Amino acid sequence: MIKNNFVVIVFAKAPVPGDVKTRLIPALGEQYAAMLHVALTERALKTAQQSCAIAVELCGAPDVSHAFFQDCAEDFDIALTAQGVGDLGARMGRALARGIEQHTRAIIIGADCPALTAQHISGAADMLDSHDVVLTPAEDGGYALIGAKRMHADMFNVIDWGGAEVLAQQRRNLTACQLSCYEMETLWDVDRPADLIRLKALKPPLEFFWPN
Repeated sequence: MIKNNFVVIVFAKAPVPGDVKTRLIPALGEQYAAMLHVALTERALKTAQQSCAIAVELCGAPDVSHAFFQDCAEDFDIALTAQGVGDLGARMGRALARGIEQHTRAIIIGADCPALTAQHISGAADMLDSHDVVLTPAEDGGYALIGAKRMHADMFNVIDWGGAEVLAQQRRNLTACQLSCYEMETLWDVDRPADLIRLKALKPPLEFFWPN
C-alpha cells in the first residue's frame, strides 16, 4: 500500500456566533467562541496538511456557502465538500466512503482537538495497513479521529452523539460489524470552559487573541 495514499477530511461547522462552541459561550461570549472555532479549524487544517496525506478536504456544515469555508479552500488550496443531511454518523459515513473510494484510506478529524498532531494522523494511517478502523479516543468519552479502509452500513448506528458513551458505543458497533479496530493514545479536546486552561498552555500556541 502506498504510504501517503489517504485523505484527511476535516469536519467543521460554519463559525456562526451562537451556533458554535456553545458550551464555551458563558466563558467567552458568542463572538469570541466563534473566533475560537475559526482558530481551531485553521489549526486542524494546518495539522492535516503537515501529515503525509495525499489530500486534505474541508467538509463543512450545514453547507459550504459560508465565506470562511470559501476562504479556507483558497488559502489552504484544498477541496471543499458539504457534510449534507443526517446525524453525525450518517455524515461521517458518507465522507469516509467517498474518501476510501478515492484514496483507499480515509481519516476524519474535527476542529476540537488541538492536541492532535500530524504525527498522530500519519500514525493512524499506518495502523490502517493492518486494521479496518482506527480511533483516537478523547478524554470526554468521544473520539477525536476516526479512520477506515473498510466500512459497514451499521457501523454508526445508535450512537448518542455528543454524549459521554460515544466511544463505547462506537466500539460496540465495530465489534458487531466485525471490523477490526486499533485505538491510538487518548487526547483532550476543547469543549468546556475548564479546557481553556490547557488550550492557553498549548505548544505550539494557538493563533488566537484571547479576550481580556
